[in-house]
Amino acid sequence: MQGKSSVAHSDKDPLIVVDRRQSDAAAALQRGVCRTLRAYGHSVITELPLANGRRADVVGLSGSGDIMIVEIKSCLADYRTDGKWHEYLDFCDRLYFAVSADFPNEVIPEHAGLILADRYGAELVREPTEDRLNATRRKAMMLCFARTAALRLQHHLDPGCRLRS
Repeated sequence: MQGKSSVAHSDKDPLIVVDRRQSDAAAALQRGVCRTLRAYGHSVITELPLANGRRADVVGLSGSGDIMIVEIKSCLADYRTDGKWHEYLDFCDRLYFAVSADFPNEVIPEHAGLILADRYGAELVREPTEDRLNATRRKAMMLCFARTAALRLQHHLDPGCRLRS
């Protein structure tokens, strides 16, 4: 399914709630990942704009402040043609790839975490190498996460309100 985001004022607008550029398969994986991260007690936000201009598929924030990014890969072609995942490493403590059960897992780098997912849930198969954020970057990410979540909630509660990010 191709199209535009349901709420898109600009590429840097944090109000993007649903990214309809993704395939149905990617959306299903994202849903399962988010459900499972929530079940583990993480706060979750999707399509979070990062300071480097990229947008993380899923960002999880633990109760202790750990930040994880989950990169959704709907198929092998998606993985092979999208090399931007390296650019997420500076914005999280741990990076995971979420793929379907029939994805060839051996292509996922050993230092990255691996999550098998479907539309109903996900299973953590491999933990990634942890690379802790420095305090300045952690604060910036937590502020970005919090502000984006608050703006999205406000937009949901009052869609006619013109919010500034």
